[in-house]
Amino acid sequence: MVTALDTKGEKIGITVNSFNSVSLNPPLVLWSIGEDSQSFSAFIAAEHFAVNVLATHQQDICEQFAARGSNKFDGLECSDGIAGIPILPEFSAAFECRAVNCYDGGDHKIIVGRVLKCEDRKTDPLIFYRGHYLK
Repeated sequence: MVTALDTKGEKIGITVNSFNSVSLNPPLVLWSIGEDSQSFSAFIAAEHFAVNVLATHQQDICEQFAARGSNKFDGLECSDGIAGIPILPEFSAAFECRAVNCYDGGDHKIIVGRVLKCEDRKTDPLIFYRGHYLK
C-alpha cells in the first residue's frame, strides 16, 4: 500500500503489486504505478510517499485501496508521517520516503524513493500470490 498527499494536501493511496529494495547505501526502494491509475498524476507529483506493508489480517484494507473511485481512507485514522504523508494505523512495516527518481517502465512509471524512516513491527505481512492471499 502506497500513500502520499496530492498537490492540494489531500490523502491519496493505492494498492501496489510491485515494491522492491534498490540499495542499502543510500537506502532506496522502488514501486510501480500504472499510467491508467486514477491517482497517477498525483503520485508522480508527490515529493514524499509511504510504503505501508500490510499485516496478514488487513486483506480488507488492501481491497479498499485497490478499488477504483472509493474513499480509500474511509474509517481509517492515519497518523502523519514525514511532510504529513498518511501512515496507516496498523501495518507490518512502513517506509517513509522522499521521491528521488521516476523512470519509464512500459505502461507504468517506476518511482524510486530514499527511505528517510522505517518501522518494522515484526508481524507477518499480507502476501498476495497467484490470485490469492496466503495465510
